[in-house]
Amino acid sequence: MKPLLAVTLGDPAGIGPEIVARTLADPRHAALARGLAVGDAAVLRRAVGVCGLDVEINPVAAVDEARFDAGVIDILDVGVVDGELEWGKVDAVAGRSAIAAIEAATSLALNGQADAVVTAPINKEAIWAAGSEHLGHTEMLGELTGVTRQNTMFVVHGLKIFFTTRHMSLRRALDQITEGTVAHAIREAHAALRVFGHDEPRLAVAAVNPHGGEGGNFGDEEIVAIAPAVATARTAGLDVTGPVPADAVFHQGLQGRYDGVLCHFHDQGHIAAKTYDFDGTVSVTVGLPILRTSVDHGTAFDIAGTGKASSATMAAAFRAAVDFAPHIDRIRAAYTPEPTSSASPRLQSGS
Repeated sequence: MKPLLAVTLGDPAGIGPEIVARTLADPRHAALARGLAVGDAAVLRRAVGVCGLDVEINPVAAVDEARFDAGVIDILDVGVVDGELEWGKVDAVAGRSAIAAIEAATSLALNGQADAVVTAPINKEAIWAAGSEHLGHTEMLGELTGVTRQNTMFVVHGLKIFFTTRHMSLRRALDQITEGTVAHAIREAHAALRVFGHDEPRLAVAAVNPHGGEGGNFGDEEIVAIAPAVATARTAGLDVTGPVPADAVFHQGLQGRYDGVLCHFHDQGHIAAKTYDFDGTVSVTVGLPILRTSVDHGTAFDIAGTGKASSATMAAAFRAAVDFAPHIDRIRAAYTPEPTSSASPRLQSGS
């Protein structure tokens, strides 16, 4: 049977509902997987109208009520929005809807009713207005699944990109690049490559400074942190190469020399991936006991409700979930947290 993907609408006032509607209405995607929208049925209906799509919306209360027929988009209706929200505006109701969709989709994946969760963008101000204390999707998913540490893996044309640091200033990120943090990031990236389908992973570790530091003349991070971490990993039997100058390593990876690249700060990986193929870059959350893929862009409030939003990134995230779905048993085995006596994860629905 084709995998079942739970696809959240994201913030109802953003472009998420539009790009989900276009993706799930495309028969090419229906041929790959059973797509179940998760969110408010009223929001999806409005998006279908904005996009001019000739499809039926089928609200359901459970997965077994979905039809998965041609010309039909099934949606697990969370029942939060009971009026029409203003496009492109931060709204606590929109935040509650987005949170409810994430909670419902995650529950489906944890219960084995969905093979993956595919997420549309949310607005941080909206979820905070709804009472959430989370910084975003990743942290929310971590709490819902009982996982304390998650990482981001970018996938672009088969190449997987990992990060030593992410959401911090460049100055602070450079301070965080130590032999210990790089060694830890290498181990996590190498393990993730195995989980996501590479039995003998080949990982490259990017340099930080121009030309790899030129023997310390352009900076010493390569000497004091990166090279020793790579040497330790190689001693442990891992196929790791580096430091490789950052202006070459991504090209070499895309040419097939490496399965993954470990970069060290946010823009080092983001710029490389998105310049090569913005619409084809997919974000995958590593460390969760569920498969989650996502677009890597925001809610685009400035064009929400116009029907102009491209669904290419959502389509790429949908296809990536299809590609990784066969590895779901590996993902669960690798990242399911040990049971504890603590209470269930606290949900941040603000209601």
